[in-house]
Amino acid sequence: MDVNPPAGPAPASNPLAAPAVAKPVVPRKVNIALQGGGTHGAFTWGVLERLLEEDRLEIDAVSGTSAGAINGAMLVQGLAAGGRDGARRALEKLWSDVATRLAFSPLRNTPIEKAIWGYDLTWSFAYQAFDTLIRVASPYQLNPFAYEFNPLRQVLLDNLDVARLHRDPKALRLFVSATNVRTGKPRVFTRPEVTVDALLASACLPNIFRAVEIEGEHYWDGGYLGNPAIWPLYHERGAPDIVLVQINALLRPELPTTPTDIMNRLNEISFNASLMAEMRAIDFVQRLLDSGRLEQPRYRRIFLHLIEDEDRMREFKLSTKLNGDWEFLLRLRGYGREAAERFLGQHMAALGRESTLDIQRFL
Repeated sequence: MDVNPPAGPAPASNPLAAPAVAKPVVPRKVNIALQGGGTHGAFTWGVLERLLEEDRLEIDAVSGTSAGAINGAMLVQGLAAGGRDGARRALEKLWSDVATRLAFSPLRNTPIEKAIWGYDLTWSFAYQAFDTLIRVASPYQLNPFAYEFNPLRQVLLDNLDVARLHRDPKALRLFVSATNVRTGKPRVFTRPEVTVDALLASACLPNIFRAVEIEGEHYWDGGYLGNPAIWPLYHERGAPDIVLVQINALLRPELPTTPTDIMNRLNEISFNASLMAEMRAIDFVQRLLDSGRLEQPRYRRIFLHLIEDEDRMREFKLSTKLNGDWEFLLRLRGYGREAAERFLGQHMAALGRESTLDIQRFL
Protein backbone atom coordinates (compact mmCIF):
# COMPACT_ATOMS: atom_id res chain seq x y z
CA MET A 1 0.00 0.00 0.00
CA ASP A 2 1.35 3.43 -0.93
CA VAL A 3 1.62 5.44 2.28
CA ASN A 4 2.57 8.62 0.40
CA PRO A 5 -0.39 10.21 -1.35
CA PRO A 6 0.22 11.45 -4.85
CA ALA A 7 1.55 14.96 -5.03
CA GLY A 8 -1.05 17.51 -5.84
CA PRO A 9 -0.63 20.45 -8.18
CA ALA A 10 2.04 22.96 -7.38
CA PRO A 11 0.73 25.84 -5.29
CA ALA A 12 -0.05 28.95 -7.26
CA SER A 13 2.38 31.81 -6.88
CA ASN A 14 1.25 34.58 -4.62
CA PRO A 15 0.43 37.57 -6.82
CA LEU A 16 0.98 39.83 -3.80
CA ALA A 17 4.52 38.59 -3.13
CA ALA A 18 7.16 41.30 -3.27
CA PRO A 19 9.10 41.31 -6.56
CA ALA A 20 12.77 40.38 -6.51
CA VAL A 21 14.93 43.45 -6.05
CA ALA A 22 18.50 43.60 -7.28
CA LYS A 23 21.03 44.32 -4.59
CA PRO A 24 22.47 47.82 -4.88
CA VAL A 25 25.96 48.00 -6.28
CA VAL A 26 28.48 48.98 -3.62
CA PRO A 27 31.04 51.17 -5.41
CA ARG A 28 34.72 50.39 -5.01
CA LYS A 29 36.66 53.32 -3.57
CA VAL A 30 39.89 54.30 -5.31
CA ASN A 31 42.51 57.01 -4.97
CA ILE A 32 43.50 58.89 -8.11
CA ALA A 33 47.07 60.11 -8.83
CA LEU A 34 47.36 62.53 -11.74
CA GLN A 35 50.55 63.39 -13.62
CA GLY A 36 51.30 66.80 -15.08
CA GLY A 37 52.24 67.60 -18.65
CA GLY A 38 50.89 70.91 -19.90
CA THR A 39 47.92 70.69 -22.24
CA HIS A 40 48.48 66.93 -22.45
CA GLY A 41 46.43 67.07 -19.25
CA ALA A 42 43.39 66.97 -21.55
CA PHE A 43 44.10 63.22 -21.73
CA THR A 44 43.45 63.12 -17.97
CA TRP A 45 40.24 65.08 -18.53
CA GLY A 46 39.01 62.22 -20.70
CA VAL A 47 40.08 59.59 -18.17
CA LEU A 48 38.28 61.33 -15.31
CA GLU A 49 35.19 61.90 -17.40
CA ARG A 50 34.90 58.17 -18.12
CA LEU A 51 35.61 57.18 -14.50
CA LEU A 52 32.87 59.55 -13.33
CA GLU A 53 30.40 57.67 -15.52
CA GLU A 54 31.20 54.38 -13.76
CA ASP A 55 28.77 53.77 -10.89
CA ARG A 56 30.92 50.90 -9.62
CA LEU A 57 33.68 53.37 -8.73
CA GLU A 58 33.88 56.04 -6.07
CA ILE A 59 36.84 58.40 -5.80
CA ASP A 60 38.26 58.61 -2.28
CA ALA A 61 41.11 61.12 -2.67
CA VAL A 62 43.14 62.87 -5.38
CA SER A 63 46.83 63.73 -5.65
CA GLY A 64 48.06 65.76 -8.60
CA THR A 65 50.89 67.82 -10.00
CA SER A 66 50.81 70.67 -12.51
CA ALA A 67 47.99 69.95 -15.00
CA GLY A 68 47.13 66.94 -12.83
CA ALA A 69 46.70 69.22 -9.81
CA ILE A 70 44.41 71.54 -11.76
CA ASN A 71 42.35 68.63 -13.05
CA GLY A 72 42.20 67.27 -9.52
CA ALA A 73 41.04 70.58 -8.03
CA MET A 74 38.26 70.89 -10.61
CA LEU A 75 37.24 67.29 -9.99
CA VAL A 76 37.03 67.74 -6.20
CA GLN A 77 35.27 71.09 -6.47
CA GLY A 78 32.79 69.82 -9.06
CA LEU A 79 31.93 66.70 -7.07
CA ALA A 80 31.23 68.80 -3.99
CA ALA A 81 29.09 71.29 -5.89
CA GLY A 82 27.06 68.96 -8.11
CA GLY A 83 28.11 65.33 -7.80
CA ARG A 84 29.37 63.43 -10.84
CA ASP A 85 27.57 65.68 -13.32
CA GLY A 86 28.98 68.72 -11.55
CA ALA A 87 32.51 67.34 -11.84
CA ARG A 88 32.10 66.63 -15.55
CA ARG A 89 30.80 70.16 -16.14
CA ALA A 90 33.66 71.69 -14.14
CA LEU A 91 36.31 69.79 -16.12
CA GLU A 92 34.75 70.66 -19.48
CA LYS A 93 34.50 74.34 -18.58
CA LEU A 94 38.13 74.36 -17.42
CA TRP A 95 39.45 72.98 -20.69
CA SER A 96 37.11 75.09 -22.79
CA ASP A 97 38.47 78.18 -21.01
CA VAL A 98 42.06 76.97 -21.54
CA ALA A 99 41.39 76.69 -25.28
CA THR A 100 39.75 80.12 -25.36
CA ARG A 101 42.68 81.78 -23.59
CA LEU A 102 45.32 80.02 -25.69
CA ALA A 103 43.46 80.91 -28.88
CA PHE A 104 45.12 84.31 -28.53
CA SER A 105 48.56 82.86 -27.81
CA PRO A 106 51.26 83.52 -30.42
CA LEU A 107 52.32 79.88 -29.95
CA ARG A 108 49.88 78.55 -32.52
CA ASN A 109 50.38 77.06 -35.92
CA THR A 110 49.05 79.09 -38.79
CA PRO A 111 46.49 77.23 -40.95
CA ILE A 112 49.27 76.39 -43.43
CA GLU A 113 51.62 75.20 -40.67
CA LYS A 114 48.84 73.11 -39.15
CA ALA A 115 48.16 71.50 -42.52
CA ILE A 116 51.84 70.56 -42.75
CA TRP A 117 52.79 69.70 -39.15
CA GLY A 118 49.46 69.05 -37.48
CA TYR A 119 49.54 69.76 -33.75
CA ASP A 120 53.34 69.89 -33.55
CA LEU A 121 54.49 73.48 -33.03
CA THR A 122 58.21 72.69 -33.23
CA TRP A 123 58.82 74.16 -36.66
CA SER A 124 56.50 77.14 -36.48
CA PHE A 125 58.21 80.52 -36.55
CA ALA A 126 56.56 81.63 -33.27
CA TYR A 127 57.62 78.54 -31.36
CA GLN A 128 61.17 78.67 -32.73
CA ALA A 129 61.48 82.28 -31.58
CA PHE A 130 60.03 81.44 -28.17
CA ASP A 131 62.27 78.41 -27.73
CA THR A 132 65.38 80.45 -28.60
CA LEU A 133 64.36 83.26 -26.25
CA ILE A 134 63.88 81.09 -23.15
CA ARG A 135 67.27 79.44 -23.76
CA VAL A 136 69.17 82.73 -23.60
CA ALA A 137 67.14 84.72 -21.07
CA SER A 138 65.34 83.85 -17.84
CA PRO A 139 61.79 84.97 -16.96
CA TYR A 140 63.34 87.54 -14.61
CA GLN A 141 65.33 89.10 -17.45
CA LEU A 142 62.44 88.97 -19.90
CA ASN A 143 60.05 90.42 -17.33
CA PRO A 144 61.76 92.58 -14.69
CA PHE A 145 58.43 93.48 -13.08
CA ALA A 146 57.07 91.59 -10.10
CA TYR A 147 53.80 90.77 -11.87
CA GLU A 148 53.86 88.64 -14.98
CA PHE A 149 51.19 87.74 -17.48
CA ASN A 150 50.15 84.11 -17.21
CA PRO A 151 47.03 83.04 -19.12
CA LEU A 152 46.58 80.15 -16.71
CA ARG A 153 46.08 82.56 -13.79
CA GLN A 154 42.94 84.05 -15.28
CA VAL A 155 41.60 80.59 -16.18
CA LEU A 156 42.01 79.53 -12.55
CA LEU A 157 40.51 82.77 -11.21
CA ASP A 158 37.47 82.14 -13.40
CA ASN A 159 37.08 78.48 -12.41
CA LEU A 160 38.44 77.83 -8.92
CA ASP A 161 35.99 78.32 -6.06
CA VAL A 162 38.46 78.54 -3.18
CA ALA A 163 35.77 78.99 -0.52
CA ARG A 164 33.96 75.82 -1.53
CA LEU A 165 37.18 73.88 -1.88
CA HIS A 166 38.30 74.87 1.62
CA ARG A 167 35.06 74.61 3.56
CA ASP A 168 32.61 72.27 1.82
CA PRO A 169 32.24 69.18 4.05
CA LYS A 170 31.49 67.05 0.98
CA ALA A 171 34.82 67.88 -0.67
CA LEU A 172 37.27 64.99 -1.08
CA ARG A 173 40.83 64.97 0.16
CA LEU A 174 43.10 66.75 -2.32
CA PHE A 175 46.91 66.94 -2.46
CA VAL A 176 48.82 69.33 -4.74
CA SER A 177 52.61 69.03 -5.16
CA ALA A 178 55.13 71.82 -5.74
CA THR A 179 58.91 72.12 -5.39
CA ASN A 180 60.40 74.47 -2.79
CA VAL A 181 63.18 76.34 -4.61
CA ARG A 182 65.14 77.18 -1.46
CA THR A 183 65.11 73.76 0.24
CA GLY A 184 64.84 71.53 -2.80
CA LYS A 185 62.10 69.60 -0.99
CA PRO A 186 58.54 68.83 -2.06
CA ARG A 187 55.64 70.78 -0.59
CA VAL A 188 52.27 69.06 -0.64
CA PHE A 189 49.35 71.45 -0.25
CA THR A 190 46.27 69.83 1.27
CA ARG A 191 42.78 70.82 0.19
CA PRO A 192 42.36 73.63 2.80
CA GLU A 193 45.66 75.09 1.56
CA VAL A 194 44.95 74.95 -2.18
CA THR A 195 44.65 78.37 -3.82
CA VAL A 196 45.19 79.78 -7.29
CA ASP A 197 48.82 80.45 -6.35
CA ALA A 198 49.30 76.87 -5.10
CA LEU A 199 48.08 75.51 -8.43
CA LEU A 200 50.24 77.98 -10.35
CA ALA A 201 53.23 76.92 -8.23
CA SER A 202 52.57 73.28 -9.03
CA ALA A 203 52.63 74.16 -12.74
CA CYS A 204 55.52 76.65 -12.67
CA LEU A 205 58.15 75.74 -15.27
CA PRO A 206 61.18 77.82 -14.18
CA ASN A 207 62.42 78.58 -17.68
CA ILE A 208 59.04 80.11 -18.60
CA PHE A 209 57.58 81.59 -15.40
CA ARG A 210 58.91 83.36 -12.34
CA ALA A 211 58.81 81.26 -9.17
CA VAL A 212 55.50 81.55 -7.31
CA GLU A 213 55.83 83.01 -3.81
CA ILE A 214 53.61 81.57 -1.08
CA GLU A 215 54.05 82.49 2.59
CA GLY A 216 57.58 83.77 1.97
CA GLU A 217 58.77 80.67 0.09
CA HIS A 218 59.23 80.31 -3.67
CA TYR A 219 58.02 77.30 -5.62
CA TRP A 220 58.58 75.66 -8.98
CA ASP A 221 56.77 72.87 -10.77
CA GLY A 222 55.96 69.92 -8.52
CA GLY A 223 56.96 67.45 -11.21
CA TYR A 224 60.62 67.65 -10.24
CA LEU A 225 59.98 65.90 -6.91
CA GLY A 226 56.57 64.29 -7.26
CA ASN A 227 54.77 63.70 -10.54
CA PRO A 228 52.51 63.01 -8.80
CA ALA A 229 53.22 62.42 -5.10
CA ILE A 230 51.69 59.08 -4.14
CA TRP A 231 52.64 58.93 -0.45
CA PRO A 232 49.87 61.26 0.82
CA LEU A 233 47.30 58.80 -0.52
CA TYR A 234 48.46 55.85 1.55
CA HIS A 235 49.66 57.82 4.56
CA GLU A 236 46.12 59.13 5.00
CA ARG A 237 44.78 55.59 5.56
CA GLY A 238 42.21 55.81 2.80
CA ALA A 239 41.29 53.26 0.14
CA PRO A 240 44.05 50.72 -0.66
CA ASP A 241 43.70 51.13 -4.45
CA ILE A 242 45.70 53.88 -6.19
CA VAL A 243 45.04 54.51 -9.88
CA LEU A 244 47.86 56.42 -11.60
CA VAL A 245 46.97 58.36 -14.73
CA GLN A 246 50.20 58.59 -16.74
CA ILE A 247 50.72 61.09 -19.55
CA ASN A 248 54.54 61.28 -19.68
CA ALA A 249 56.13 58.50 -21.72
CA LEU A 250 58.43 56.14 -19.84
CA LEU A 251 59.85 54.41 -22.90
CA ARG A 252 61.15 55.91 -26.13
CA PRO A 253 62.72 53.38 -28.48
CA GLU A 254 64.32 56.00 -30.72
CA LEU A 255 67.44 57.96 -29.75
CA PRO A 256 66.69 61.72 -29.50
CA THR A 257 69.15 63.65 -31.65
CA THR A 258 67.67 67.11 -32.18
CA PRO A 259 67.88 69.78 -29.43
CA THR A 260 64.10 69.76 -29.00
CA ASP A 261 63.86 65.97 -28.80
CA ILE A 262 66.76 65.82 -26.32
CA MET A 263 65.07 68.44 -24.12
CA ASN A 264 61.78 66.59 -24.35
CA ARG A 265 63.38 63.32 -23.25
CA LEU A 266 65.25 65.03 -20.39
CA ASN A 267 61.97 66.48 -19.16
CA GLU A 268 60.27 63.09 -19.34
CA ILE A 269 63.08 61.36 -17.44
CA SER A 270 63.34 64.01 -14.73
CA PHE A 271 59.57 64.25 -14.30
CA ASN A 272 59.23 60.46 -14.02
CA ALA A 273 62.25 59.94 -11.73
CA SER A 274 60.54 60.76 -8.43
CA LEU A 275 57.52 58.65 -9.33
CA MET A 276 59.70 55.65 -10.13
CA ALA A 277 61.64 56.06 -6.88
CA GLU A 278 58.41 56.12 -4.89
CA MET A 279 57.09 53.06 -6.70
CA ARG A 280 60.31 51.19 -5.90
CA ALA A 281 59.74 51.96 -2.22
CA ILE A 282 56.13 50.75 -2.41
CA ASP A 283 57.22 47.57 -4.18
CA PHE A 284 59.87 46.92 -1.52
CA VAL A 285 57.34 47.24 1.31
CA GLN A 286 54.82 45.01 -0.49
CA ARG A 287 57.44 42.29 -0.98
CA LEU A 288 58.34 42.45 2.72
CA LEU A 289 54.66 42.07 3.56
CA ASP A 290 54.41 39.07 1.24
CA SER A 291 57.37 37.41 2.96
CA GLY A 292 55.94 38.05 6.42
CA ARG A 293 58.81 40.32 7.48
CA LEU A 294 56.45 43.24 8.04
CA GLU A 295 53.12 43.17 9.81
CA GLN A 296 49.86 44.92 9.10
CA PRO A 297 48.28 47.30 10.06
CA ARG A 298 51.46 49.27 10.73
CA TYR A 299 52.43 48.60 7.11
CA ARG A 300 49.47 48.38 4.82
CA ARG A 301 48.75 46.62 1.58
CA ILE A 302 48.61 48.93 -1.44
CA PHE A 303 47.14 47.97 -4.82
CA LEU A 304 48.56 49.96 -7.74
CA HIS A 305 46.88 50.41 -11.12
CA LEU A 306 47.76 52.36 -14.26
CA ILE A 307 45.77 54.13 -16.96
CA GLU A 308 47.92 55.16 -19.91
CA ASP A 309 48.27 55.19 -23.68
CA GLU A 310 52.02 55.42 -24.23
CA ASP A 311 51.88 54.41 -27.87
CA ARG A 312 49.78 57.44 -28.73
CA MET A 313 51.14 59.94 -26.22
CA ARG A 314 54.79 59.42 -27.16
CA GLU A 315 53.96 60.54 -30.70
CA PHE A 316 53.48 64.09 -29.46
CA LYS A 317 56.51 66.38 -29.28
CA LEU A 318 57.42 68.68 -26.40
CA SER A 319 55.90 71.67 -28.18
CA THR A 320 52.44 70.12 -28.13
CA LYS A 321 52.32 70.53 -24.34
CA LEU A 322 51.80 74.23 -25.07
CA ASN A 323 49.21 73.68 -27.79
CA GLY A 324 45.74 74.76 -26.69
CA ASP A 325 44.02 74.07 -30.00
CA TRP A 326 40.47 72.89 -29.11
CA GLU A 327 40.55 70.18 -31.73
CA PHE A 328 43.80 68.86 -30.22
CA LEU A 329 42.41 68.95 -26.68
CA LEU A 330 39.33 67.01 -27.77
CA ARG A 331 41.51 64.38 -29.40
CA LEU A 332 43.50 63.94 -26.19
CA ARG A 333 40.25 63.77 -24.24
CA GLY A 334 39.10 60.98 -26.54
CA TYR A 335 42.35 59.08 -26.02
CA GLY A 336 41.87 59.39 -22.27
CA ARG A 337 38.32 58.08 -22.42
CA GLU A 338 39.41 55.08 -24.46
CA ALA A 339 42.28 54.31 -22.08
CA ALA A 340 39.92 54.46 -19.08
CA GLU A 341 37.44 52.22 -20.89
CA ARG A 342 40.14 49.61 -21.47
CA PHE A 343 41.19 49.77 -17.84
CA LEU A 344 37.65 49.27 -16.57
CA GLY A 345 37.05 46.38 -18.96
CA GLN A 346 40.26 44.58 -18.05
CA HIS A 347 40.83 45.38 -14.38
CA MET A 348 37.63 46.41 -12.63
CA ALA A 349 37.30 43.03 -10.91
CA ALA A 350 40.82 43.31 -9.45
CA LEU A 351 40.15 46.47 -7.47
CA GLY A 352 40.43 45.84 -3.77
CA ARG A 353 42.06 42.45 -4.36
CA GLU A 354 45.36 42.87 -6.17
CA SER A 355 47.58 45.24 -8.12
CA THR A 356 47.20 45.29 -11.88
CA LEU A 357 50.39 47.31 -12.35
CA ASP A 358 53.45 45.07 -12.50
CA ILE A 359 55.89 47.37 -10.71
CA GLN A 360 58.93 45.25 -11.57
CA ARG A 361 58.12 45.54 -15.25
CA PHE A 362 57.16 49.21 -14.88
CA LEU A 363 60.55 49.98 -13.36
